Amino acid sequence: MPANSLNPAAKEADKAKGATLEAVEHAERSFAEAANAARVSLTEAAKRVEKSVAEGFETLRAQSRAYTDTAGQQIEEAQRYVSERVRERPITATLAGVGVGVLIGLLIAGGRSNNR
Repeated sequence: MPANSLNPAAKEADKAKGATLEAVEHAERSFAEAANAARVSLTEAAKRVEKSVAEGFETLRAQSRAYTDTAGQQIEEAQRYVSERVRERPITATLAGVGVGVLIGLLIAGGRSNNR
């Protein structure tokens, strides 16, 4: 082969090599930029999730306090109601208590005899 024909081929090979190196460098830069953008995006998403979870816990805590306060008030009202009724009719309350006790005793005794 003549020397002149190798020289243009070598030049073309060098151009192709240079273009390939530039393409590889560009791909590396693009990958690094994409990885950095993904890291930033994931960090921001994690912060949003953390904030949302914290707000959810705070809402739950506030609601549970409200429910606890309401339940406590209702128990106090029930206790007052029962105390007032017992004071109004102590004999009736005593007989009702004895009746409930007898029923519970019969239920327990009936359960024992069925198990034998």
